[in-house]
Amino acid sequence: MPNIKPISDLRNYTEVLKEVDTFNRVYLTRNGHGEYGILTMAEIDELDRYRAAYTLFSKLQKAEERATKEGWIDVDDLEKELGVN
Repeated sequence: MPNIKPISDLRNYTEVLKEVDTFNRVYLTRNGHGEYGILTMAEIDELDRYRAAYTLFSKLQKAEERATKEGWIDVDDLEKELGVN
């Protein structure tokens, strides 16, 4: 069950932060509407990893579509381009 609190509860922020863990986020409301969420650093790191993986996947997908449309580069041409000879 979500832990929802008014933002005014941050006056006693140590008590609010004690309620935050990996499986229990705290959501803060302003004027009765959701405004903020408090996450642990582990959750933030995990979200960053998901974002990086999604970005990489998107770029790879675009590159594959472009290569399919325009043609794939030959290994020899790639090595020449990279200066790996």
